[in-house]
Amino acid sequence: YSLNATVPVFLVIVVGYVLKRIGWITPEFIKVANKINFKVTLPCLLVQDLMNTDFRQEFDGKYILYCMIVTSLCFFATWALAKAFLKDKTLVPELVQGSFRGSAAVLGTAFVLNMYGDTGMVPLMIIGAVPLYNIYSVIVLTEIEGSPVKNTIKGIATNPIIIGIVVGLLLSIFRVDFPLMIDNTIGNIAKMATPLALLAIGGSFEFSNALKKMGPAVTGSAIKLVIMAAVFLPVAV
Repeated sequence: YSLNATVPVFLVIVVGYVLKRIGWITPEFIKVANKINFKVTLPCLLVQDLMNTDFRQEFDGKYILYCMIVTSLCFFATWALAKAFLKDKTLVPELVQGSFRGSAAVLGTAFVLNMYGDTGMVPLMIIGAVPLYNIYSVIVLTEIEGSPVKNTIKGIATNPIIIGIVVGLLLSIFRVDFPLMIDNTIGNIAKMATPLALLAIGGSFEFSNALKKMGPAVTGSAIKLVIMAAVFLPVAV
């Protein structure tokens, strides 16, 4: 059951890696794919997921609040630990994001669809966690780069993921229905988000670079996949 839910997702990443090795995926393709995902396909996926959820019926404030609290605790805890113990301060943003930030919209949606056939509570989790992922990521990056508060606020306000969440939420609350041709167009673009993102992930992966930073990589993965799950999943239950 677990393998059926997870292996197909990771096999697409492997395909991306293989295509990069044989030269079918180029660095320019990866750069463009990531840009398209961030600015087009992921916002469309979020808009579609959120607008197709009736929040007047399915809204669960306690669940959303829990997602927000856990995300915040994980971010500030890992940020404090990274700044205190990581010798190479240039790696702080990467370690912090690798530790607290999950791929909720891409991998989360894919896993839940594979397991249950629909997105279920994913839209509510997206509201609680994804905006904070992006806000906190902008904060930690601009803090390291020394950017002023104005640039930080601008980075948050113009983030396509956050814009997509706000638009999708408003469309759901006001029960806006697009004409079928528009709805299908958004749906087709949204369907590209996960496979395109996974191919880009596979194509951009470099074993040599990962081995050079094995310590931070393993630490970030352990915090996200083991420690946080061991602490916060039982609390949620």
